[in-house]
Amino acid sequence: MAISKGIEKEYTMKSLLAYATPTIGVMIFASIYTMVDGVFLARYVNSTALSAVNIFMPFYALIFAVALMLGTGGSAIIAKKIGENKYKEANRNFTFIVLCGIVIGFLIMIFGLLFIRPLLTLLGAGTSDQLFDYTILYAQTILTIAPLLIIQAMFETFFVTAGKPNFNLVITIIGGSVNIVLDYVFIVKMNMGIEGAAIATAIGIAIPALVGIVYFLLAKKDQLHFAIPKIEWKVLLNSCLNGSSEMVTNLSSSVVTFVFNLLMLKYIGVEGVAAVTIMLYLMFFLTPIFMGFSVGIAPIISYNYGSQNTNQLKRIFLNSILFIGISSIVVFGGSLLLGPLLIQFMVEEGSNVYNIVMGGFRIFCFAYLFMGLNIFASMLFTALSNGKISALISLLRTLVFVLIALLVLPIVMGVPGIWVAIPIAEFLSIIVCAIFIVRKRGVYLYY
Repeated sequence: MAISKGIEKEYTMKSLLAYATPTIGVMIFASIYTMVDGVFLARYVNSTALSAVNIFMPFYALIFAVALMLGTGGSAIIAKKIGENKYKEANRNFTFIVLCGIVIGFLIMIFGLLFIRPLLTLLGAGTSDQLFDYTILYAQTILTIAPLLIIQAMFETFFVTAGKPNFNLVITIIGGSVNIVLDYVFIVKMNMGIEGAAIATAIGIAIPALVGIVYFLLAKKDQLHFAIPKIEWKVLLNSCLNGSSEMVTNLSSSVVTFVFNLLMLKYIGVEGVAAVTIMLYLMFFLTPIFMGFSVGIAPIISYNYGSQNTNQLKRIFLNSILFIGISSIVVFGGSLLLGPLLIQFMVEEGSNVYNIVMGGFRIFCFAYLFMGLNIFASMLFTALSNGKISALISLLRTLVFVLIALLVLPIVMGVPGIWVAIPIAEFLSIIVCAIFIVRKRGVYLYY
């Protein structure tokens, strides 16, 4: 069946990278156009507009978390069933999971728009009238396309499972390019400010989402396609449980971003929130290689686990560890070289925000040494349908360790304690990941 042609062959390091590269490209390009949004806001509006985007980020991360949970958890189930030659069942499950994502998207949209003012006040937008006005303009637009945001994010993993990572890259580039062009038109030429940035982002998200819907509607019968769904709540539950680590990661990032914002407002003010926003943009730009690779090869791991091809699993695992190790060193080195240039690109050199970011970046960049393996380990257990371990890794890495550090270190170290929290959390997490990988090697036989 053509549905599995992309994931059933034997993989060497070269072919594994070739299959994962389009997904890495998707993550990199998505991070670039997200960063460009920030550049336009910082350069052509003001730092308060940049802070407004970050204030809304926890809610945005919630929407994205739901999509990743259903997408990664559902993809693991579907790829495993393909490996077991259950093609019809895989298509019906795929359609049902996507429909559930759409329904959840509409519920989030309705709830968010109804309670938008108290929600934004809770997130810290009420510290100034301008910040609140900017945040509500941005939030209303993004919430309106919540169903499309969920679809677009889900399709990023489903296209990989369908053996179409290149197509996914193409439509992501198209959507992102439109976003960048419209940022220039709406913000610079039409002077629409943060509302223009939100509309440009919404259109950039809608394009790949709608194209993806059309693709899966018209796909051939021997490919992954929409079929008559069968309501199976167990499939939905298993998808949620299996993808819970990705849900945990994004929900945790919402909480952590919220705490970062509160601490920065306390110690520095609105400019501190803008600095955190820039630091997050830099992280999105420098680390997509880790997430892209892990998401890109996850369906291959699930397929070979389903077909019980242990030799292939061992080869994929060892090659993945080698690639992640090398790329972690490269990303860390690249961050030292490119970080200052990227910061200057986003904010004027010598400004207060620039100085705050530079001071934090010299500490924060050490997290890149450990982040790759942690992301891969979590995705590995998701692909092996062990959502419990994957979720535990994500919970400790992105929430527990970070919050403990943020609660303690700023009291002792001041602002530097805020920046060092993430590197410490990543270092502790790599120890946890190593323990689980060693303990479970006899169960999954990946080495």
